[in-house]
Amino acid sequence: MTNVHGGTPLHTTPGPATDPALQSADAHAQPIRRGSVWIARAVSYLVYAYVLAVEAILLLGFTLLLFGANPSSSFVEWAYRNLDRAMRPFRGIFAPVEIGIAGNDVLAIFDTSIIFAMIIYAVVAIAVGALIAWLTSRINRIDRKVALEVERDQHARELQVLRDRANVAEAQRAATNVAATEWTAAQRAAANVAAGEWEAAQRTDAGLAPPPSAPGA
Repeated sequence: MTNVHGGTPLHTTPGPATDPALQSADAHAQPIRRGSVWIARAVSYLVYAYVLAVEAILLLGFTLLLFGANPSSSFVEWAYRNLDRAMRPFRGIFAPVEIGIAGNDVLAIFDTSIIFAMIIYAVVAIAVGALIAWLTSRINRIDRKVALEVERDQHARELQVLRDRANVAEAQRAATNVAATEWTAAQRAAANVAAGEWEAAQRTDAGLAPPPSAPGA
């Protein structure tokens, strides 16, 4: 940028925080970073939903065993089948406790292994929930940073427009001053010439000799 009054160019060296190349690279990296975090959060949600479903199956199976549900029922059979799948890593850790015979001649069982599995899955669910919360906060920070960069770029563009307008106005003012100075000088020169011609004409009419010319004229 050039100062119109003094004619001295004003150079502005962008620093690391305002370097257009760095800002452009960071602006292009933000969507990629946000997409990666969003995918990680989506996977975490799937894991969290699976853990909650396993918790529900464990609780249902524990309740059915505790009250001695009839295993010949299709619903109970389905629940026990899913319970066996969820309990494969924990089967045999603790011995089940036989409480007694239920009303339908089915043995009621207090399975402590199921309780242990529920505790483990609850810890996993808490950890995954904390991870989801952290990823969500990370996405929010990225969104805020992108919004701040957009606002900063818009402010920089508006400021540049104001500077350009100020430079144009200053240039027009300087051009007007130069034109006014040239016009004043031309008017003075024309007035001096007219006055000299009028004086010469008056002397000629009066029969007087014209005034001596300046040397070198």
